[in-house]
Amino acid sequence: RQLPWQAWNRTGGKRSALLPMAKARYLLLLLPFVAYLYPPLYDRMEPRIFGFPFFYAYQLIWVALTSLLLAAVIWMKRSRR
Repeated sequence: RQLPWQAWNRTGGKRSALLPMAKARYLLLLLPFVAYLYPPLYDRMEPRIFGFPFFYAYQLIWVALTSLLLAAVIWMKRSRR
């Protein structure tokens, strides 16, 4: 199985580069990682969200957002075919 950056062009046998938009969709997957890089942003108890301290609610929200981002990237990849 070939990886996207190893794909060969049908006409000349040259490697085809990923389109900038195709690369950009993978940057969406960095958002959850970056969201956890600075703990003082979410390391607090107040405000409470649905009864949870902010620290836990922030993490639960990012679990849901991460699954939505992953689904969006998969959808964009499949719609490109």
